[in-house]
Amino acid sequence: MIHRLFLLCLLLLAGCASAPPASQQPVTRPMQSEHLPFVLSGRIAVKHEGDRSLSGVRWMHYAGADEFLLLAPFGQTVARIRSDMRGAVLDMPFKHYAAQDADELTQQVLGWRLPLSGLRYWVLALPAPKGAFDIEHDANGQVILLSQDGWVIRYTRYAAQTPDSLPLRLAMQRDGLEIQLLIDEWEI
Repeated sequence: MIHRLFLLCLLLLAGCASAPPASQQPVTRPMQSEHLPFVLSGRIAVKHEGDRSLSGVRWMHYAGADEFLLLAPFGQTVARIRSDMRGAVLDMPFKHYAAQDADELTQQVLGWRLPLSGLRYWVLALPAPKGAFDIEHDANGQVILLSQDGWVIRYTRYAAQTPDSLPLRLAMQRDGLEIQLLIDEWEI
């Protein structure tokens, strides 16, 4: 039951993402920044072994630490994942889980690994600094496909048509696991 609730919360990100209003300047990213702090809000959808889950998400990434809030449809926090150099913890009402890192924690609780070490770069349309990768760009210079560590990441929407704009929609696939991330708001 907890696994399905957590997965359900993760999948809320897969709904429709909206681009920033025309009057708002799109947020851009430095082309290479290994420790760029960010906050993103949006929705996440996960499909694994026939199970589908949906959730709102707020991800706060700082140098050496991450915090994910998984949100119910009306914005209540359903689960909180915190990860830093000391390990990772998942707190839900009446439940507490701990592991060495977020990858191990999600494997323990959900049965699949959240690739946090790469994901913190991939959401910025950057390859992780460690490991080989393949990358494809469109005519505007934006990343449309990134393959790394067995993951295939497709970028289908950006905040603007410039090479340094931030992604608003990406889909990741590996070994029967599909994760869609729709980003409604960036704070850099």
